[in-house]
Amino acid sequence: MTCCFDGRNRLRTPARALDLPPLFRLVSLREVGDAFAHARSVAAEAGAGTLVHVGRFDLAEFAVVLEPDEPLATARRAFYAGCVALLDALIAHAPPEKSITVEWPDAIRIDGGLVGGARLAWPADAKPDARPDWLVFGAMIRTVTMGEEPGLRPLAATLEDEGFDDTGSEHLVASFARHLMVAIDTWQERGFDEIAQSYLQRLSGEPAALASIDTNGDLLLRRGRKTERRDVVEALARAAWLDPETAGPRR
Repeated sequence: MTCCFDGRNRLRTPARALDLPPLFRLVSLREVGDAFAHARSVAAEAGAGTLVHVGRFDLAEFAVVLEPDEPLATARRAFYAGCVALLDALIAHAPPEKSITVEWPDAIRIDGGLVGGARLAWPADAKPDARPDWLVFGAMIRTVTMGEEPGLRPLAATLEDEGFDDTGSEHLVASFARHLMVAIDTWQERGFDEIAQSYLQRLSGEPAALASIDTNGDLLLRRGRKTERRDVVEALARAAWLDPETAGPRR
C-alpha cells in the first residue's frame, strides 16, 4: 500500500484544533455531524490525508481518506492497517494490563466490553480489479457514559470507566493519525504480513496461530485439514457493533 497521502490541498479547512501530523488536513464537524458520511462525500475532492472529526463529548468519532495504488480487492486490507493504528492508539492511553481486543473484523472491546468499532468505504462503482479513487476508514470509540450509571450495561464500555489516562477524543484521534502513518510505512517497507500479525495478535475468539488474512482481506481460519473463509466485504457491510437507531456503538 503506497500513495495513501499526498501533498495536495484540494479542500480548504479551518485552522487545526488537533495536533495532527503535517500530511493530514482536518475537517471539523459539529456534534450533529457524521464523520464517516462526510468523509465519503468529500473524498474525491478533498484527497488523501483528509481527516474528518466530529466534536462530541461522549465519542471519539473520525474518518480519514486514503488513496491506494492497488486494485480494490487487495486495497481493502487498508482496513486492517487502520484497525492496528486505532488499537495502538488505545493501548498508548490504556492502564497497565488492560485487555484491548478486536472482534473480527471491526468491533473494538476493552476487557470484553464493547467500546466502539471501525468501518471502511469505497466508491460504489469501484471494480475489484481496478484501483479505487479513494477509501475511507472511519471509527467511533465511546469515551464517557452519558445519562446512565456506570456498570448499568456490562456488555458496553467507555474509556473513562476503564480508567484511561485521557478520555478526550482530540488526543485519541491525534494518536491514531500518528500510528496510522507508522502502520502505512510498515506496510510499504516490510509488507502486509506484519500488519496482519499485529491485527491477529489482538483478535478475540480465535487463536492467532490458526488465523491469517488473505490477499483480498478475508479472514482464513485453519481447523485441522479444513480452512474456513470469512468474507470481509459482507462482514464490514453488517457493522454489527453499530446501533442504527443511535448511530453510535451498541450498548
